Amino acid sequence: MIEISLFQSFFLLIFGFFVGILGSVMGVGGGVFIVPLLVLVFKLPIQNAIAVSLVSIVAVSSAVASVNVEKGLANVRLGTIMETTMALGSIFGALVMSRLPSKTVALFFSIFLFPVAASMYVKASRKNQKPDTKERKTSLGGEFYDPAAGSSISYEAQKLPQAMFFSFFGGGLSGLLGLGGGIVQVPVMNILCKVPIKAAAATSNFMIGVSAAASSLIFYRKGYIIAPLAFYVCFGVLLGSFLGMKFLHNAKSEKIQILFSLLVFMVAVRMLLNSL
Repeated sequence: MIEISLFQSFFLLIFGFFVGILGSVMGVGGGVFIVPLLVLVFKLPIQNAIAVSLVSIVAVSSAVASVNVEKGLANVRLGTIMETTMALGSIFGALVMSRLPSKTVALFFSIFLFPVAASMYVKASRKNQKPDTKERKTSLGGEFYDPAAGSSISYEAQKLPQAMFFSFFGGGLSGLLGLGGGIVQVPVMNILCKVPIKAAAATSNFMIGVSAAASSLIFYRKGYIIAPLAFYVCFGVLLGSFLGMKFLHNAKSEKIQILFSLLVFMVAVRMLLNSL
């Protein structure tokens, strides 16, 4: 049983709080922050760090998914379809990609993330951008009220086959590297499917919770989940998630896109350095 001091408990609560804010706003769950912290600061084996991270992702998704669905932000139909290929990709990554050198996979994945970050930043920097709803190729659309814009925004998900393709490999890569699927799913839905960033983040939160719940059960049976660490991180994450939901609903979409593009860029740099 790992011993946690009072200072460490407080630190985990505060850290989880900020992870909850970022995770609920950007739909990434928080694994990209939690795993490095537990490995570098608490000196945990990577399996234990990923296990605790998965539990926190379930906490974020559970806290925000129902509210986002009620407000119309989360596109349940689109998320269900994308989740299917994402889960298959995770299985593919476990069976096939794990045979590849992890540094090689990290290198290619980091190269993939750089243009994604640049594309999201350029898109967010354009003034007076409006949702692209001219091209209606699917019935997987949605509509939600955006307080920041002061109007309802409707959209239709586009290029679904291509998005499912990237979702498949994104699930494999993210599962292999312990980052969670949101770092791939949000840009795919926003850039490729033309889903507004708020709806993409909310839909991603809905998706990653399902995957994380299934994976966390496997880690639990293997004894990788450290209960004290998971408790403090998840408690902080839950508190931060409620604040993050308010920020997501009221913040301007362009600011969220810029923040997410910077996050993707930092992840890409970190992975590139680790792969060299």
